[in-house]
Amino acid sequence: MGTPARPGYIKLNLSGELANRAQQLRERYSNCNLCPHVCGVDRTKGEMGRCRSGAQAVVASTSAHFGEEPPISGTSGSGTIFFSGCTGRCLFCQNYPISQLGVGETADDQSLANMMLKLQRRGCHNINFVTPTHYSPSIVAAINIAADNGLNIPIVYNTSGYERIEILELLDGIVDIYLPDMKYADDAVARELSGFENYSSCNRAAIKEMFRQVGDLKIRESIAYRGLIVRHLVLPSNLSGTDIVMNFLRFEISQKVHISLMSQYFPAHSALHREDIGRSLTSDEYDRALKYFFDVELDNGWFQEQNHV
Repeated sequence: MGTPARPGYIKLNLSGELANRAQQLRERYSNCNLCPHVCGVDRTKGEMGRCRSGAQAVVASTSAHFGEEPPISGTSGSGTIFFSGCTGRCLFCQNYPISQLGVGETADDQSLANMMLKLQRRGCHNINFVTPTHYSPSIVAAINIAADNGLNIPIVYNTSGYERIEILELLDGIVDIYLPDMKYADDAVARELSGFENYSSCNRAAIKEMFRQVGDLKIRESIAYRGLIVRHLVLPSNLSGTDIVMNFLRFEISQKVHISLMSQYFPAHSALHREDIGRSLTSDEYDRALKYFFDVELDNGWFQEQNHV
């Protein structure tokens, strides 16, 4: 396949455009419109919107992570930086102390840059920002600093998929690999279970823009260096709308799009006592999800073990 081009953010850094993008994003902290909630709060003055986050990033953990999709984790791990806070309020969130209770430590731009460089020195294949949307200004500013100091591995944007197009456009050429969720096909379910307004339309538009920027996944020597991977967590009673999601990806994105079809749902956090999501996924439900994938003749997918009731 040849040698992959160096990440686009290096060129943007050298031209000064990366610093310009960081400034354009940072200005949004004062009237926050980074996600589709468009809260309009002044995060620079400590006001908090739906993500309950200020203007300085809060990091829950950093690690060489081996549990991502194979071309992301590879043999040396994905350099994961896991942010606290979230634009969603999933009732079943397995990481709710981080996403909803804000567990973590504050990190300025230089600290974030140092984290990236440390992960690169460890041999990680990429820098993987988990739940990045509400801290995208800080992330881009930190990438600019890190690029000045030799960062040269791909950037992974690991997101719920609840994004605004105008923000994604500012990430064009900075993000190498988009790793979004498609959580739901039904807006009412998305609102009830995760507090997302207009999730389906926002999510579909975001996936299209991500694909426009990076295209189908590109892999060299078993490691991804550019492209799109879509994650879809199968929910009980097909509340996730797997059939609709698979049709959208096949006919509106690409037959070759890489999909991670996840069976790992179990009731956590506030889901435990609900009738609709208060149980684990069954093998029959995951089998039906797999059938939806194969029925539309998608080419590329990762599937999980079916250790269910």
